[in-house]
Amino acid sequence: MSISSINPVNGEIIKTYQEDTEALIGQKIDQVHQAWLSYRETDYQSRSKLLLQVSKLLIERKDQLAGLMSLEMGKPLKAGVAEVVKCASVCEYYAKNGAEFLADQTIKTSASKSYVSFQPIGVVLAIMPWNFPFWQVFRFLAPALMAGNCGVLKHSSGVTGCAIEIEKVIEDAGFPANVFKTLICNSKAISKVIENPHIKAITLTGSTEAGKKVAEQAGKLIKKTVLELGGSDPYVILEDADLKKTAKICAEARLINNGQSCIAAKRFIVVKTVEEQFTKFFKAEMESKKTGDPLQSDTDLGPMARADLRDELHQQVLKSIEQGAKCVLGGEIPGMEGDHAYYQPTILTHVKKGILAYDEEIFGPVAAIISADDTEDAIRIANDTNFGLGAAVFTENAALAEDIARNKLEAGSCFVNEGVKSDPALPFGGINQSGYGRELSMFGIHEFVNIKTVYIK
Repeated sequence: MSISSINPVNGEIIKTYQEDTEALIGQKIDQVHQAWLSYRETDYQSRSKLLLQVSKLLIERKDQLAGLMSLEMGKPLKAGVAEVVKCASVCEYYAKNGAEFLADQTIKTSASKSYVSFQPIGVVLAIMPWNFPFWQVFRFLAPALMAGNCGVLKHSSGVTGCAIEIEKVIEDAGFPANVFKTLICNSKAISKVIENPHIKAITLTGSTEAGKKVAEQAGKLIKKTVLELGGSDPYVILEDADLKKTAKICAEARLINNGQSCIAAKRFIVVKTVEEQFTKFFKAEMESKKTGDPLQSDTDLGPMARADLRDELHQQVLKSIEQGAKCVLGGEIPGMEGDHAYYQPTILTHVKKGILAYDEEIFGPVAAIISADDTEDAIRIANDTNFGLGAAVFTENAALAEDIARNKLEAGSCFVNEGVKSDPALPFGGINQSGYGRELSMFGIHEFVNIKTVYIK
């Protein structure tokens, strides 16, 4: 069996890879486990130096790696460079802060000495998607390696080249052999991987349905999971928002990564007194983005990752229009040459409950504008979802904005007058159908360690 990477610009095969056999997968996991038995004994200083070397190599290779992302999943070149730089930053962050996060914490009790120690747990399986093929991996891998864990990666089949390059960076940085391995296999092989006794925990970024399946199996085996799943992030625009500035931020937040991001802005909930004006500014910003070859430095919007994903998105748009939404921009597959996966930036208005664009996640460059009567109604609509990954509110009233972000919006991350994004220093994750657990920051590194109590009488 083989796996192929396909260029979404023209549908051509970039490269074909031989799938790992079940025996080879088992051998790789065993190699990583054996490596962990030694690696767990290394000190924080040596791990930190190695992570800093990874950061250095990523910066040196940023153009090459960004180009590979453009070829395999259509990410615009400048966005790919930014992604690799961000990966370098998370390695540097944990190199500098990991020892402090993992230091013993003394707790006063009746004992002569009692404290909490953070010990590595072993081999962590990462199941990762294609949309941020480097960042999704490094935000798990940097804290895992700093904590003394090792990892195996089951990446999305379409970005196998990226997966191999990540393994190469870890090797070239000087980490001990086999602390990290890529498994070249399809999703059907995952069940056996999870069953492997050397796999101690699983982290998954992907769809809610994929998360349910992994969580169910892992739960039966009593294995820890962290799930970062889908999202339908609401952006609440109140009457006193700076509409022109807000429209620019919202367009960028909707079209990030060609619209294919769990934390991309998806539902724009606008108080109706400013809805018409916001829509005008927003449409102008969406129209201004240049669609084209992702390898060109001035391209803002490349193709979607695969033609079938584009076709599914188009059907969601058509269904929403059939149900009563109005298309004021885009809504069509562009007539470009070749077997491409491009889709036009699209805006749907008159979106209400019961319309697909209101109820489901739209994973592509399509924005849904939803009218709200007032601030209270906007908050109600924002929370009227099964998801809970990110949210944002736009208003010039600082006190009101913070109250809404802190107390009213139901999501794992809430931003004020800014698009939702991940930052190495801040915990990242969702609630409800968007998953559980946290990545990044001190909270992320503590997800996959044995938080061990030591009590001395």
